[in-house]
Formats: sequence, C-alpha cells, structure tokens
Amino acid sequence: MGYPGKNTKQYSSPKRRFEKSRIESERVLAITYGLRNKREIWRATEVLRKHRSGAREVLAMTSAIGEAPKTIARREELVTTLQRYGLVGPDAAMDNILSLKVEDILERRLQTIVYRKGLARSPKQARQLITHGHIAINGQRVSVPSYMVSIAEEAGVMYYATSTLVDEANGERQRIMNQRA
Repeated sequence: MGYPGKNTKQYSSPKRRFEKSRIESERVLAITYGLRNKREIWRATEVLRKHRSGAREVLAMTSAIGEAPKTIARREELVTTLQRYGLVGPDAAMDNILSLKVEDILERRLQTIVYRKGLARSPKQARQLITHGHIAINGQRVSVPSYMVSIAEEAGVMYYATSTLVDEANGERQRIMNQRA
C-alpha cells in the first residue's frame, strides 16, 4: 500500500514519445479545452482507461459466471457513477461505456463547463477565473479547473458571492457578456 501521504502519479505517459499523429491530436485537444499541459490529457485518458477496464471486467464476469449478484452489483455501480457525471444515458449498456472518448471526460471538467455556460470568454480565461477564486459551485468556491462536475452540480456553477465579477457593471463581466451576445 505504501505511505498514504505520498502522492502518486495519476497518469501514465505515452509509450511512443514522438508519434506525430498522437502529438497533433493532443495539441488540438489542449487548444480546444484550454489545458495547461499534456499531462491533463493523459490524466483524462487514465480515467477513461479505468472506466473501460471496469466495463471489460463486467463483461468477463458475465461470460464466466453469468448474471450473478456480484456481476449485477458491479455493473450497476459502474453505470451509476458514469450517469452521475452525464457520460452515459439512463439505459446505458457496456458498449456505451467502451465507446467513450477522451473528449467526453474533458467536457465534464469545471473549466469547460464555465466556458460553455458563458462565464468566461475562452477556456484559458475560464481556467484563470477558477484558479483566482471567482467561480463557485452551489455557493462553495472551487479552485481546481480539473474538477469533474456532476449533472446535479452543473446548474450551481456561477460566480463566487464576493467576486468582483458578480457586479454587472464590472468591465470584464461586460466584455464576457458582449462576446457571448
């Protein structure tokens, strides 16, 4: 298990470091979602890898022992977790989980949701507003751009109560609203 206070890597770097097609696709993702570095893409890939391996595990258990209570419970746990974040629909099958893409994970990040809701002019500005403490979820300040926002929390994403951006007369707020109009 190891020492619980020691941080561990949450990602694994690519095996082929200089693969041109992968580098290009990662660059496009980093620009589109306003990511700080490639490590954030690799972290999202690792999250996706864990969900896919869970789905493969359920399929293997189903083929080996059938529809046992353990298999059903594991499937329900996996589907419920992914439904909470809006990654799959209510009638999701294992094929839906296996067909998820990295973009689906990146769409559920707080940084992307702040940009999509029109609280920032660009994904980079959304990241800046979050790290500077201008964004809150249900009144609670959140300063982590990679925070995975659940469907229930999505409606509560707004400016923090003491932020200067709450005031409609704020110059930056007016620029944000004018760009969205």
